[in-house]
Amino acid sequence: MLLASLSLLRQPLSFAATRWQTLIRVAANPYRPELHYMRGPGPKWRAKYQASRLDRMR
Repeated sequence: MLLASLSLLRQPLSFAATRWQTLIRVAANPYRPELHYMRGPGPKWRAKYQASRLDRMR
């Protein structure tokens, strides 16, 4: 009887343990790609389009 109840608990506990491990792994991951994305036009873009912008302002 005890063995049967333990086998019934094995699947839900295994599921919960797997989810917990995944959560810890994701939370502890130091890599954050959003910190490395380009945040706007760089100096080459500014050099190329600065002249046309100044012409429009005149």
